[in-house]
Amino acid sequence: MKVTVVGAGAVGASCAEYIAIKDFAAEVVLLDIKEGYAEGKAMDLMQTASLNGFDTKITGVTNDYSQTAGSDVCVITSGIPRKPGMTREELIGINAGIVKSVSSSLIEHSPNTIIIVVSNPMDTMTYLVHKSTSLPKNRIIGMGGALDSARFKYRLAEALGAPISDVDGMVIGGHSDKGMVPLIEKAARNSVKVSEFLSAERMDQVVQDTKVGGATLTGLLGTSAWYAPGAAVSGMVQAIACDTKKIFPCSALLDGEYGLSDLSIGVPCVLGANGIEQIVNISLSDAEKAKLVESAEGVKKTNGLLVL
Repeated sequence: MKVTVVGAGAVGASCAEYIAIKDFAAEVVLLDIKEGYAEGKAMDLMQTASLNGFDTKITGVTNDYSQTAGSDVCVITSGIPRKPGMTREELIGINAGIVKSVSSSLIEHSPNTIIIVVSNPMDTMTYLVHKSTSLPKNRIIGMGGALDSARFKYRLAEALGAPISDVDGMVIGGHSDKGMVPLIEKAARNSVKVSEFLSAERMDQVVQDTKVGGATLTGLLGTSAWYAPGAAVSGMVQAIACDTKKIFPCSALLDGEYGLSDLSIGVPCVLGANGIEQIVNISLSDAEKAKLVESAEGVKKTNGLLVL
């Protein structure tokens, strides 16, 4: 298993670190346009190998896509991150050009790769890769829902005063503050619905805190978060590499599923060796359906800003 991570910033380096520590990949290539930056990050990470007990080889390269040849999975984190007060949608002008160029260069050297898109606005950038490349749709995946669901579980555990391993919850819809749909009605603590433990008001607070999870961190850090995004990507890559058939909510190109078409948006997907192996159609309440449709309208509006 060879994995390429494009963008050696905080998110990309965290992706590489978590993938290496899990020790399921033979090689991780970290690529960046800044001279020496990826090489330095790779060297620093390799110097942790004996301490963290992994044998994955991490290589850093400056803008040389030939070094990514034969990658089974490619992760695109490149682009400008959010700053306080910015929405993910405001990044589209610069990041669209970057993502389109990067995906083309990756596929040139790894025509059978699976691409995971992290760059924001994530659903629109995922849609752009679908529209600008010839990869089959099961091989293009957006990361957002996996991250949003992790943030949802964090807030649920916090509200319940429970260990996070006891909590299950999922976020579907667009990866945006207004668009994401935390499925609070289905959230559970060890198979018991959280409504048995929490008031309606507290549940609503969990939902709202989840939806602004990224913005909250951007306000605190002065830039986008990186640990949880890196962990979300590494979990998805591991599911593909190890063919685990694990379900992740992630951005997939829909063709009638959930009554939606011609957009990439977060829905539950089975991930395995072929990328998205199944889009899982779960039963939604009328309120959940309405929120998903509203979210889809927001994603399509952002997609309309693309120059394809």
